[in-house]
Amino acid sequence: MKGKIIKGIGGFYYVHDCVNCVYACKARGIFRKKGIRPVVGDDVEFTVTDEGDQEGNIDEILPRRNELIRPLSANIDQALVVFAAASPEPNLNLLDRFLVMMEVREIPVSVCFNKCDLADEVKVEKYRAIYRLAGYPVYGISVKENRGIEEIRDFLRGRTTILAGPSGVGKSSLTNAVLPEAVMEVGSISEKVQRGKHTTRHAELFCVEADTYLMDTPGFSSLMAEEMEEKKLKYYFPEFARYGSGCRFGEDCMHIGEPVCGVKAAVEEGKIARSRYENYKLLVQELKGRKRY
Repeated sequence: MKGKIIKGIGGFYYVHDCVNCVYACKARGIFRKKGIRPVVGDDVEFTVTDEGDQEGNIDEILPRRNELIRPLSANIDQALVVFAAASPEPNLNLLDRFLVMMEVREIPVSVCFNKCDLADEVKVEKYRAIYRLAGYPVYGISVKENRGIEEIRDFLRGRTTILAGPSGVGKSSLTNAVLPEAVMEVGSISEKVQRGKHTTRHAELFCVEADTYLMDTPGFSSLMAEEMEEKKLKYYFPEFARYGSGCRFGEDCMHIGEPVCGVKAAVEEGKIARSRYENYKLLVQELKGRKRY
């Protein structure tokens, strides 16, 4: 039989048969000998050893399309990066780091601002415009008011989607809204520090409907850019590519100190969001600093 690993706990891998059953499976010893570790999201071939107790053995791990290290997962079709429009205010530097992480892994990514009921509409539209300019699909929702949830369901349909974002922005609440059976624990926001408590404890896929899986992930209070040469970072800001032809130094242009730069001109003309450009410069400096140590 073929299935998908949706959870791994205590040496057992829980395999969904892509219909309506979940089997607690052990991985064959040959995987350990080969240094292969099954991960959530793996498509597998497995044998049922006890239909009554829904137990089985994983026989083969099928080729992975991609793999994420944090959270450890595989075969992700797309990502939805979720931030709150208010309470807490979105940290756009952190949001851009999440987007870079997904770009590095070549995972298509969209942006979602939750809690739009708590934010001024002008401010929400400002956030949405920043990421529309960058070429990302952007959703504005309110889980509390059930606003935009059907649109998110349509976005998820037929794909395996990872929810990414910091704690306290409503990822688990969104999971509950599209899949009440998931019954994710929802943590309150610390009034003192306006930072979410870590409530999601392990990576787990939830089957929303046929061929549709959703993974909520632990919230992060900080996230470093992937290890890379600072010269490559520009390729993970997709909007820069549209204006690179205006750079005197072509592919060698870092879009920071060089004269006659199409990207810098686009920022001045409002074609690239200034916040995105400033965060790009900060990340370049961070990567340069890392090389020194």
